[in-house]
Amino acid sequence: MSPFSAIFVPDELADALSDAAWLEAMLDAERALVNAQWREAPAAIGDALRADRYDVAALAMEGRGPGTPVEPLVRAIRAQLGEEHGELVHHGATSQDILDTAAMLIAQRALRLIDADLDAAAGACARLADEHRATVTAARTLLQQAVPTTFGYKAALWLVGLVEARDRLAALELPAQLGGAAGTLAALGGGGVEVLSRYSSELGLREPVAPWHTTRGPLTELAGALSAMANACAKPARDIVLLAQTEVGEVSEGDGGVSSTMPHKRNPVQAVLADACARHARANAALLIESGVHEHERAAGAWHAEWCALNGALAGAGGAAAAIARSLARLQVDAERMRANISPDTLSEAGRLGIDAGRPEDYVGSTDAFIDRALALHRTG
Repeated sequence: MSPFSAIFVPDELADALSDAAWLEAMLDAERALVNAQWREAPAAIGDALRADRYDVAALAMEGRGPGTPVEPLVRAIRAQLGEEHGELVHHGATSQDILDTAAMLIAQRALRLIDADLDAAAGACARLADEHRATVTAARTLLQQAVPTTFGYKAALWLVGLVEARDRLAALELPAQLGGAAGTLAALGGGGVEVLSRYSSELGLREPVAPWHTTRGPLTELAGALSAMANACAKPARDIVLLAQTEVGEVSEGDGGVSSTMPHKRNPVQAVLADACARHARANAALLIESGVHEHERAAGAWHAEWCALNGALAGAGGAAAAIARSLARLQVDAERMRANISPDTLSEAGRLGIDAGRPEDYVGSTDAFIDRALALHRTG
């Protein structure tokens, strides 16, 4: 994400999505392929697969010709190894094998970082749900006051969304990719499946049933899960922004959110950033899904479009998780303002139904039970 990506993306996640990280992942794939085929690979190959031997910016520039950084990388590796060992590297593979596998490694590593922020955000929601289970407030439908609810229940619904999105990401089993020139592994003779199995195991990725060069289910499933996760982060963010409006004033983020011209402003900036990041995540996830139909045994353009889209979806989703975790951790709830803002009209449904509800607190239904269920889901998630 650029410009000013440091505002949106946590430093550790930015490093995990950098060109240098992609280079490391491509070299990991090449190393795993060597180990899967040659039981006693020469030590020189291990030395040649060190990232500090290569200039990733130069590889990208050289990659304009073949349309991929893998070709110049393999050339550079083989140049270091010479004729004796050079052909042991990248044997039987094609550029897409290495880049697709690198993409799965990048995603796997980024998801671990994102999960930590999702856990923090969910924990903050759980605390708010429990602490404010009796804090009555107005439920709002179409942005108008509807019936009474509690702020704890609102936080519990945020919690359910975050836990379910986190579980969906955790359930993903990202696969390795190895198919050779056209997905047949012909260069490996009859041993292709065995090599694929060892290769996948070396990488800690799922062994696919068959190469997925042009059946892009793994990426479209990842895109869908990232988009859903971004929405789960944007939901509390949007609510916080609305509740923090001056005329409402029911929550605030505490510190930060200053204006360059208006000293009185305390904007809910972390919630704003979470919403912005979620938009980037959804847009890039949509591009991943749109690029999911590939021609024959190698796509013409759709595959190349995926790399930036994957980075953008991971960066956006991770930025959303980090920002909403910060927002929720510092959220200040004004229970008195919530109570004071409730219109008497919120009890109109109770009156119409003949239910004896003299106060908003008398008409909050099963909110307590639903809060308990949400907290139980969080504890077992």
